[in-house]
Amino acid sequence: MICILAAGKTMAIAATAFTLSWTHSVEKTRWEEQWQAGPAGLTVTQGRIEGSGAGMEPPEGARLVDGAYVYTLDRAPIPELVLAASGATGGGWHFCAKDTPCIDLGEAAAEPVRLNWCKAP
Repeated sequence: MICILAAGKTMAIAATAFTLSWTHSVEKTRWEEQWQAGPAGLTVTQGRIEGSGAGMEPPEGARLVDGAYVYTLDRAPIPELVLAASGATGGGWHFCAKDTPCIDLGEAAAEPVRLNWCKAP
């Protein structure tokens, strides 16, 4: 189960995988990451970037496929993912998990949005 703390409220999503996407605030290109969630934490496994620049380059090994850099990552799990919510980027984060309606996070200026693995109630 994935717990999301945003705007002072916690919501639980019954899922073990999710996609997080956003538009780069300077380059105005779409970024997308695939994540796995479990008792060890959250692990980013894949990504897709529609462009590079402004200090955000695709990782080594990324390949250009249909106009986007696609890559696979082998990273250790993290206990929590913290997403900025500045309200100054023209959009926030788009969170999607299977069998759950997608939600937008961090669109307005607020405390950071926090995602982590949580036990089912």
